[in-house]
Amino acid sequence: MSEPILEVRGLRMHFPVKKDWLGRPTVINRAVDGVDLTIRPGETLGLVGESGCGKTTLGRCIIRTHKPVGGQILYRPPEGEVVDLATLSTPQLRPYQRQIRIIFQDPFSSLNPRMTLLQIIGDPLRSHGVARGSELEDRVAEMLRRVGLPPEYMRRYPHAFSGGERQRVNIARALILHPRLVVADEPVSALDVSVRAQILNLLRDLQEELGLTYLFISHDLSVVESICDRVAVMYFGKVVEVAETSKLYARPRHPYTEALLSAVPLPDPRLRDSGRRILLPADLPDPTNPPNGCAFHTRCPYARQEVCAAPDGRPELRKAAADHVAACHFAEELELAGVAGQPAAPGS
Repeated sequence: MSEPILEVRGLRMHFPVKKDWLGRPTVINRAVDGVDLTIRPGETLGLVGESGCGKTTLGRCIIRTHKPVGGQILYRPPEGEVVDLATLSTPQLRPYQRQIRIIFQDPFSSLNPRMTLLQIIGDPLRSHGVARGSELEDRVAEMLRRVGLPPEYMRRYPHAFSGGERQRVNIARALILHPRLVVADEPVSALDVSVRAQILNLLRDLQEELGLTYLFISHDLSVVESICDRVAVMYFGKVVEVAETSKLYARPRHPYTEALLSAVPLPDPRLRDSGRRILLPADLPDPTNPPNGCAFHTRCPYARQEVCAAPDGRPELRKAAADHVAACHFAEELELAGVAGQPAAPGS
């Protein structure tokens, strides 16, 4: 197996909520709190979890919109030594910002209404000194063709396009520098259901054509199942489970993942309303004052307080099956239900 293109080790991103009169933080929101993650070349790694679990913050740390307060972001360029992006200054980041790009979630607010498509898509080429003039126009025209838009649209403004077309422009802007790793931050969540499949098919085609690697952030597990090779589940600023998509959907090893999967719509109408939905308590822990032990124990139906709530009872990611890791004390013994609503056979 080839070396990973990106490794995240112990990554932490904290935001001050309150400060004292000297400006020192007294209350901290631990949005990302010790995340370990590996992304392999050419794969699509899904990152899922409830709103507020830290998915987007993690993605923005990887592209260095946020500077982490701790941990490592180890990127392996095509040539040269592995570099820790978390420690680099803004000027030092410039070469790597061409290789790691982001597709934003909202196709309406992420495009400047005063700029034409030529200006929007061509801006990364100008800012990185890659192309200007007629060469820039040629590159923008080629990228518009790749994302399924006519090149003559480059003189138009974003208001002239639908949501799906605007997201194609977003994708073109992200890919114009020919990156290696793309962080797709909920790229279809703001689109109509009829348009989502088109954009997902486009992302798959572009991945095959350009040799891209995706970190696909989403809260829609049906979308993740259709496009991702592996899935990482986040809860309360931590990754609690990672596995191949088919294995995780067939037999999750963490109770939080089981609850998420219970909300996935089933295509067979006979299986709907079968009581498979797991409703977790809505009262989330305070991110500024996390509970002792496992952060999920306050909502977990399988929690054993003497183990899960112990001050030193925080579970770490460990191997629960082949190519399957989970941060649960009882990952090996729990029989949790997958998307079919029934536990998979032991050993699967």
